[in-house]
Amino acid sequence: MSMHDDLEKSRTRLKKEATALQKLGEKLVLLSDDQLGRMSLPARLMEAIQTVRAIKSHGARRRQLQYIGSLMRSVDAEPIEQALLAIEQGAYAQAQSFHRIEAWRDQLIEGDDDVLKDILDAFPDADRRRLGQLVRSARKEKEKDAPPKSARNLFRYLKTLAAGK
Repeated sequence: MSMHDDLEKSRTRLKKEATALQKLGEKLVLLSDDQLGRMSLPARLMEAIQTVRAIKSHGARRRQLQYIGSLMRSVDAEPIEQALLAIEQGAYAQAQSFHRIEAWRDQLIEGDDDVLKDILDAFPDADRRRLGQLVRSARKEKEKDAPPKSARNLFRYLKTLAAGK
């Protein structure tokens, strides 16, 4: 009986590993060609990923994803997992930066001049006059309920400052 239990555990573990590899393959399908190119994946796996992107039929897509999962069994998944983690962390950091810049813009438009001082302290190369003009224009737009053209320009300028360009 214990020998049979060991086989069941082994089969279960193998199925879980196969499912995990298929899910990893599904994540690869969602990446851009540039991101995939940086991973040095085997040619057969790259072809299978390109093929699944073109498939519209649910059943055919599911079978192709299963095929990708089977190809993943012959590939070292550790570097792929690390690359996906780096991509996800980069996307998270980019989103955090975007939200911080949005908050600055909104606080500046609301009249929080302490934020203006903080931004000028953080970015000494910032054009004080241009930043002030963008803030005044965005505030006027908000008062008049006009389209947020200046607010967008303010956001772009803040983004440029944060990027160090």
